[in-house]
Amino acid sequence: METNSNSASSKPSASSLRWRILSRAVLHRAKNPDESQLGMKLISRKAAKGFNLIQCQLLNHDHESRDAQFCYTLPTQGCPKLVLTQRLNNNADLTDFEICNRHNIDNTGIVCQWPSEDVLAYYCLSHADMFRSKRVIELGSGYGLAGLTIAATTEALEVVISDGNPQVVDYILHNINTNSGAFGETRVKPMKLHWNEKEVSNLSHTFDVIVASDCTFFKEFHKDLAQVTELLLKKPGPSEAILFSPKRGNSLDKFLEEIKDNGLLFSITEIYDTEIWNRHQQFMNGDESWPGYEKDHCYPLLIRITR
Repeated sequence: METNSNSASSKPSASSLRWRILSRAVLHRAKNPDESQLGMKLISRKAAKGFNLIQCQLLNHDHESRDAQFCYTLPTQGCPKLVLTQRLNNNADLTDFEICNRHNIDNTGIVCQWPSEDVLAYYCLSHADMFRSKRVIELGSGYGLAGLTIAATTEALEVVISDGNPQVVDYILHNINTNSGAFGETRVKPMKLHWNEKEVSNLSHTFDVIVASDCTFFKEFHKDLAQVTELLLKKPGPSEAILFSPKRGNSLDKFLEEIKDNGLLFSITEIYDTEIWNRHQQFMNGDESWPGYEKDHCYPLLIRITR
């Protein structure tokens, strides 16, 4: 009997994909380099530097620790440098996986910094006016590069940097404290936020701007992400969510169906920044600094969501 490779039974589940991401991290020291790459083509085409829009330099690494300090130099004159403590790529362990299962979250935020976060931070830096005097929340922030960039450069009223993984939130708090001198009058705080929370204390319908990057990969979280977006967007009054996400087959389309089901409007923009588009074309034309680059999986589209 022939097996249909597109059948539901052959599609990897979200939990198996989380395990493969973790497996790569655990096996990265394997003697056979190919072993650590097993199955990863199905998960991500994450590059060492991605679009390389924000210069990143290793500052400090204790070889007995999985963590390191990195300095991000924002590409605008007069902007402060940001120092983030984060895991070295591919240094997860079984405890990380156990926490993901316990909290029903994915572990991608702690495995590495993803290219769409770099794009989001760069875009926010280039459009600072949209955040000035606004209340902003970043969803699924990982180590918080975009949220910290907004806090340090846009004169936002408040920036909440959130993630559902309690380990990641600890990193966010540490990074906020490290960079607190760069925020001026902007209030900045971390938050552990699960997207399936129906009531978010006094935060319901209070944010002028929501930002997020690469949060639509796992289809099992689409409904919750759409609902929490509607819940957090301010009303009455103008508000919007700014998301960056690759198309990844029908994953993004499925998420946008949930957005419509929640009574929200959206627009999709492919060419939103000349520099990012030029780098995308370089990768498509064979630039070897991003092996395996494919538009569908790697190039983040700009999604703007409004009421």
